[in-house]
Amino acid sequence: MKVFISADIEGTAFTTYWDETELKEGIYSRAAQEMTREVRAAVDGALAAGATEITVNDAHDWGINIDPNEMPECVELIRGWSGSPLSMVDGIDESYDAAMFVGWHAAAGRYGNPLSHTMSTKTTRVTLNGMPCSEFLLYSWACAMKGVPTVFLAGDRTLVDDSASLHPCLRTVALKDGFGGMTRCLAPAKAHRLIREESEAALRQDLHTAGVTLPDHFELRISYKEHKNAVKYSFFPGCCLEEGNTVVYESSDYMGLLTCAYFCL
Repeated sequence: MKVFISADIEGTAFTTYWDETELKEGIYSRAAQEMTREVRAAVDGALAAGATEITVNDAHDWGINIDPNEMPECVELIRGWSGSPLSMVDGIDESYDAAMFVGWHAAAGRYGNPLSHTMSTKTTRVTLNGMPCSEFLLYSWACAMKGVPTVFLAGDRTLVDDSASLHPCLRTVALKDGFGGMTRCLAPAKAHRLIREESEAALRQDLHTAGVTLPDHFELRISYKEHKNAVKYSFFPGCCLEEGNTVVYESSDYMGLLTCAYFCL
């Protein structure tokens, strides 16, 4: 079994402030260590389910957060960014049997996590076909575009609830909840145990029933905090300016939509 794991940091068990997620000295190192441990728990679950090849994409910020020394021999670690619109799932292809997502967070404008955003902090709301457009929605559908089913998600409670119906065999772990600037977090030891158990269970399902068919048409709607950004990104091919600070992009080509998201979010 060949498994792809994409990892982020804002949805891990205890990140609450932006300083915890930024590559610098201090409290960031503690959050990066937690990200590493949660990924290792997912890797251990995948191995228990029979995975023999595992690729981990370090998909936060500079892409150099996970400690490579904590990964077993079977793990290939993707660090940094190639510039592909596949972005947080760069490296995914049809050879993988399943995809898993660890440490992911709610979409821009959603409650439940003080760090909610979609790709950047310059937007107030992003929707895809009318749904709150989280990074998980964007890139789990990118996996589906490649024919790879998404079977596991660990992140904040809002994202888990928003995503429950996106994939038929999706197993989830809600690592924290929040209100305003506050978070209520699982103990890391419990988070690691649940990730390990649920990722194993996710991969023991009939993966042939786990796939989704993407819609025939896509509408990406992006509302920016500043009008000048809406004007700027309205010049991206296929985008149009609407309602002052909102850009709308429509396409029947999902890779085209990912390209728009990559440049406009």
